[in-house]
Amino acid sequence: MSQAGVRRQPNILLVMADQLAAPALPVYGHRVVKAPHLSRLAQEGVVFDSAYCNFPICAPSRFSMLSGRLPHAIEAYDNGAEFPASIPTMAHYLRHAGYRTILCGKMHFIGPDQLHGYEERLTTDVYPADFGWTPDWRKGPEFRPTGVSMRGVVEAGPCIRSLQIDYDDEVEYHGIQRLYDLARAPEAQPFFLTISFTHPHPPFVASQKHWDLYDNTTIDLPRVAPIPYDALDEHSRWLYVAHAQDRHDMSESRVLNARRAYYGMIGYVDDKVGRIVRTLEETGLRDDTLVVFAVDHGEMLGERGMWYKQTFYEWSARVPLIVSMPKRFAPRRVAAHVSLVDLLPTFLEVAAEGSPPTPVDPLDGHSLLPLLSGADAGLDRCVISEYSSEGVCAASRMLRQGRYKYIYTRGLAPMLFDLAADADELHDLAGSADLAAVQQRMHARLVQDWDPDEVHARILASQKRRLFIAEAAARSGRYPNWAYQPFVDESKRYVRGSAGTGPTHTKSKARFPYVDPVEPDR
Repeated sequence: MSQAGVRRQPNILLVMADQLAAPALPVYGHRVVKAPHLSRLAQEGVVFDSAYCNFPICAPSRFSMLSGRLPHAIEAYDNGAEFPASIPTMAHYLRHAGYRTILCGKMHFIGPDQLHGYEERLTTDVYPADFGWTPDWRKGPEFRPTGVSMRGVVEAGPCIRSLQIDYDDEVEYHGIQRLYDLARAPEAQPFFLTISFTHPHPPFVASQKHWDLYDNTTIDLPRVAPIPYDALDEHSRWLYVAHAQDRHDMSESRVLNARRAYYGMIGYVDDKVGRIVRTLEETGLRDDTLVVFAVDHGEMLGERGMWYKQTFYEWSARVPLIVSMPKRFAPRRVAAHVSLVDLLPTFLEVAAEGSPPTPVDPLDGHSLLPLLSGADAGLDRCVISEYSSEGVCAASRMLRQGRYKYIYTRGLAPMLFDLAADADELHDLAGSADLAAVQQRMHARLVQDWDPDEVHARILASQKRRLFIAEAAARSGRYPNWAYQPFVDESKRYVRGSAGTGPTHTKSKARFPYVDPVEPDR
């Protein structure tokens, strides 16, 4: 409630992690990982048991989530694809609805627009914003523009400090400080604040504190043992080559070390989530703030002998999604299939109190509000995910509907899994006479708005343009500097004597909650 007692739009806090697989969290059944703060958030909120990313790699997944549209519809083909400034995002829509929009941390924007509707950005990004990470399918899956290899796995272990810790500690500091600032400035509400961390993204390196939460005798091995190269599906073979898995011996000790470091990194993120939620509680913002915890994609973590992401298997494509606003939504678990493109229409409906505006462009997502309130079980929902980044040679699409998952890659045989009977996705049922009607129906839906040949041609043309621009920059030695440069106006911080920054301006910041002056005793 506002100070005048009139109900206002709720604040929205979106907290993100990077490459955190849903099956790796205790809230989704993992018995080894320790994440008490996320578990508490889940106990007080709505947990989505079947949430998926729309592209199992960083940048396109985030572009899709922010725009509410599927990646290939907005030409989000890979980690080097530009996110056009002309595409409306959830930040644009919420800003239009009267929200203060603020981004703190990673979003992996590619291109000169590093805000995409956010009015403020509190930190720079952790990854480059230019076209340097553009794949080149002409060179085959072994071409690795990002330098991906198994080093991040085989060199797993503890550290005193890392680049990712440097970054995420900065993100936490600025995110929490901004929450304090917003609490002390009711006129700056409602707000949409995104706090986005880069952990537990590889390399698999954890602080000593979080590494020591476990020992190798307590770490579990992957549920599904490595599958021999000759028995892998063709898409997985591409990734095996792209990740240079043939160059390293993945011994059991190396697998255990990598998983231990990953679990430690989850603990590191969990601690930060705990401090963020505690800040909301201490400042009185918790009741009026919709808190959403989401992840851009998962991590295979040695399942099937696979690492990283880039595939539609569950550990890579299924993500945690927790929505918490205890005063509004009772705790529950939702079995319906949902995906990250559903967040934008959800936020629109929350901001508009049930009467959202008509989007500028048709959205591919659907509001989660009926699921959050329990008004609808949503069992007829389906989700779509796409992939076309490095490590492969053709565009792919996945459809999750009912008990089935259907995967189609241009030029390859389709795959069909019954996850109700085969949760580990070990039995490909494509071509089965008993499921011919199911496969036909799912394929028709998959290609209804997605022509594999046309998409493939567009991707190749896009790669050609971007690779040429990147080569031109390399030849001249003058690269576009699109990295975001945060700016702080120090003339308006702390105590200043200029107009508008004197005692009246600073009184709410001097002490929170504010205390009226006490008159002299005599």
